Amino acid sequence: MSRSTIGLFVGLLLGFVAVFGGFLEFLAVIIFAAVGLLIGRFLDGSLDLNQLAGSRARKD
Repeated sequence: MSRSTIGLFVGLLLGFVAVFGGFLEFLAVIIFAAVGLLIGRFLDGSLDLNQLAGSRARKD
């Protein structure tokens, strides 16, 4: 599945939530999607937690 297809489905999901839900439901879906994305990237190994924490490697 291409990234544009995934983006289309995410946009449709957010659109349905915005139409049939409310603002708080819309925010909840966005927050859960972001958490799911972070977990997925961590499990794939493409996310370094040091980048999120703001840690920088010291240069000597």
